[in-house]
Amino acid sequence: MLTRKQHELLLFINRHLTENGVSPSFDEMKQALGLKSKSGIHRLITGLEERGFIRRLPHRARALEITRLPEDVVAAQSGRPAIAGRFDPQVIEGGFGAGKPAESAQPAGDGGVTQIPLLGRIAAGTPIEALRDNSNWQQIPTGMLGSGEYYCLDVDGDSMVDAGILDGDTVVIERCDNAESGAIVVALVESQEVTLKRLRKRNNSVALEPANPNYEIRIFGPDQVEVQGRLVGLLRRY
Repeated sequence: MLTRKQHELLLFINRHLTENGVSPSFDEMKQALGLKSKSGIHRLITGLEERGFIRRLPHRARALEITRLPEDVVAAQSGRPAIAGRFDPQVIEGGFGAGKPAESAQPAGDGGVTQIPLLGRIAAGTPIEALRDNSNWQQIPTGMLGSGEYYCLDVDGDSMVDAGILDGDTVVIERCDNAESGAIVVALVESQEVTLKRLRKRNNSVALEPANPNYEIRIFGPDQVEVQGRLVGLLRRY
C-alpha cells in the first residue's frame, strides 16, 4: 500500500530510468513532486525500499532499481481490470473536528458485540496514508469499549512488534485529540501521513517512537503532529 506521493515518485523514477537509463537526482525528484526539501524525498525512497518496490544499488551514485510496480500500473500495462473495491488513499479526516463526523458505534444486535467503523490501514512502520471506507464495520466485544467514540484500523508493518502489535492485526482506537506521554496513538504527521506509534512529549518537541529497534525515533515540533486517537485494544486472526 503506497501513499500518493510514494506512488508518484515510483512512477517518476521508473519513467526516468526508461527514458534516460539512469536514476533521477534528488533535485529532479524534488522538483517533479513539488517538495521543498530533499529530506522528504529521502523519506519516500526509504518507504519504497522497505515495501520492496525499489532497491538501492551499492557503490554507485544515483543507482536505484525498480523491483516491482504498483498493482494498478501492472494491471493497466497488461490490459487487466484493476482490482475492484480499491479506495483512493486519503488522510483520516483531519482531527475529526472538521467536516463530516465519523460514524459512531452500532449495536450488532446480540448484546455481546458492537460494530464500529473499520476505516482502513495504518502504518506501523514507514508512515502511510490511512484509507477511509464508510461501508466497512468490525465487530468488537462490547466489554472492550467504554463510553467514547471508537474506530478500527488494520495494521500494515512491523515497527510496533515489541509492543505486541503485528502486521495484519486490527487495532481498536478511541477518538481523542490528546494523549498522555507513553500512550500508543494514531498520529497525523504534517497533515499528510498517518502512523501508529508511541507518543513521547519532550519539552517543545514530540517524539513518535517505534517498538522495533530496526526503526528510528522521529522528532517533530508540536505543531507538526496531531493526535487522532489512542490505542485501547487489538484483534488478531490466526
